[in-house]
Amino acid sequence: MTRSRLAPGAGIVTVPGAGPVLRSPEGEFLRIDTGGVDGDVLARRLTGQAEAASGDPHDDRLHRLIEAFEAGGYAVASSPRPPLSGRVVHVLGDPVLTEPLARCVRGEGADVRPITPDGVAELALAGPDDEHAEGHVAVVWCLDSPAAEGIWDAADRLPDHRVAWLRCHREGAHVWTEPLAAAPGDVSSRHVRLRRLAATPAHRELAAYWAGHRTPDTGPRPTAASAALIAALLTADLIAWAGAKAHADAEAREGSGPVRRAGLPPRRRLRRIDLRDLTVTEHPALPVPDVAPLPTGGRPGPRAGNGAGTARS
Repeated sequence: MTRSRLAPGAGIVTVPGAGPVLRSPEGEFLRIDTGGVDGDVLARRLTGQAEAASGDPHDDRLHRLIEAFEAGGYAVASSPRPPLSGRVVHVLGDPVLTEPLARCVRGEGADVRPITPDGVAELALAGPDDEHAEGHVAVVWCLDSPAAEGIWDAADRLPDHRVAWLRCHREGAHVWTEPLAAAPGDVSSRHVRLRRLAATPAHRELAAYWAGHRTPDTGPRPTAASAALIAALLTADLIAWAGAKAHADAEAREGSGPVRRAGLPPRRRLRRIDLRDLTVTEHPALPVPDVAPLPTGGRPGPRAGNGAGTARS
């Protein structure tokens, strides 16, 4: 018999005169088809108040019911490992952001290691030393300033080696956390720049701002509260990355995976945090297809002229 327990945020509610219902982590109430299993027995088993009894005639039905809870993401192992156990997370950037991030990530079970920009470039060329580390290594780069042109070009190649790549930077009163990239074809920092340029009529001004043609920074700088919020959001993205493979395995095994949460997926989500009031807004971000270069004669190639190519010029 499985020793699964209710997933964090989930609970079983007993309705007088009716059957038990599940309150999901999203706050929804879902009717439970117990298949003849006593609701109190199910609740006691999923809360650790009872164990399987040898010879129990309802044991098989209870086992199948609990497996259904697991397949739906409503039950987990009784003593789950921290979500980032077995992951190595390299952190670099400005201490006002990296220090709270390191504390959050370490608290979730990751092995946090400092790294330099040169170290990131080497990792992007060769990948992790241990082939078994593929898919278990991440790099997080945090800047308390706009990202200079080209600073993340080498790091954008990390997903080619299945090294997860996550970053954030500040532009005045706003901090941007970019989508986590974990595989070839995911959203890179270059893609985000192109999408943002294409989305604004002030693309020349935004490009000049990024290139350093601006007055000295007047803040506001991250405070303890805002830095903690940013660290928590980045850590949540890493947890989603670490759990992605387990979710995919469960989906293949059971025919259905954990319930999909509302909102944008982490690998397609660009966040903007306003440091003045700590509001967070989310924006969809998609990869930008390669654009054919202009031929020598200056006439557009067969694929030139889409939004990404125009924003880039």
